[in-house]
Order: sequence, then structure tokens, then C-alpha cells
Amino acid sequence: MDFEDIYRKYFQEVYLFIKSLSHDESIAEEITQEAIFKALKAIQTFDGSKDIRAWLFTIAKNTYFSHYRRKKKQIDSDFIEEPMTEVQIVKHLMNEEEAFIVHQFLHSMDEPYKEVFSLRTFGELPFEKIGRLFGKSSGWARVTFYRARKKIIEYMEEMNHERD
Repeated sequence: MDFEDIYRKYFQEVYLFIKSLSHDESIAEEITQEAIFKALKAIQTFDGSKDIRAWLFTIAKNTYFSHYRRKKKQIDSDFIEEPMTEVQIVKHLMNEEEAFIVHQFLHSMDEPYKEVFSLRTFGELPFEKIGRLFGKSSGWARVTFYRARKKIIEYMEEMNHERD
């Protein structure tokens, strides 16, 4: 597979991955282009023993973190938060009635979302350990947690709209 094929096939996936980390389209595009350029320069080091997508994602993730180190922003590599949604969940859990609603919804959630969310939120386990528990990667645990959190937030927003 030549590099042009790789670019066409994986650019969008790498872009969406970086956008999910940065939550900024212009930064995601800049980082993706830089990562693809780095991959082009290092294509001879790719031995083909692993999925090229994983190799590209690793380059993109490292480029993203390097970008923020250069900008002197501090990023917790274990947990990338969206401040508003974290505040919303904490607010819901601090209110006894809303905490009960969150727990009710959590109880009805499908696995692995229920367990991953509980292990991360209540057990305070790092994504790496959660991933190991399930025989998966820390990235899988992170994505599963964020999807569970999104479901809970959407449910709570829906409940708040019904009350109004």
C-alpha cells in the first residue's frame, strides 16, 4: 500500500480520533496533518506486524501531546475531561434525589458501560487497570467510559426537561 492510499484511507479516522481528544476542529486538522507528515517520513520504520491504523493513531496521539507541551498546557494523559460534563455528573451525584436517579439509570445500563463507569467513577480505577480487567486496552476503557457518561448525561438532561 503506498502512502497516498494510506492518506486517503485513514486521514478521516485519525482526524476524528484527534478531534475526540482536542474537541477543536482546527487543532484536530493541524495535528492530523502533522501526524500524517511524520508517518510519511517514518514509513520505512513501519514493519507491518501491527495494524497500520494503530501505528498512525500512536503517532497522532504523541503529536497531540507534544503540541500541548509546546504550548505549555498540562494534560493528564490518563484522563482527558470535558469540564462541563464532569461538573454536571458531580452535581447530580451530590444531590441525593438525583444521585438515586443516576444510580437507577446506571443499574439499567448495558454491560460493559455500567461496570466501566462504576469502576472509574466510584472505584477510581485508572483506565489501564479497567482495560486489563476486561482483557482490553486502556483506550477501549476510556471510550467505553465516555460513552457511558454521555448516556447518563443525556438521560439526566432528558429528566430535567421533563420536570420543567
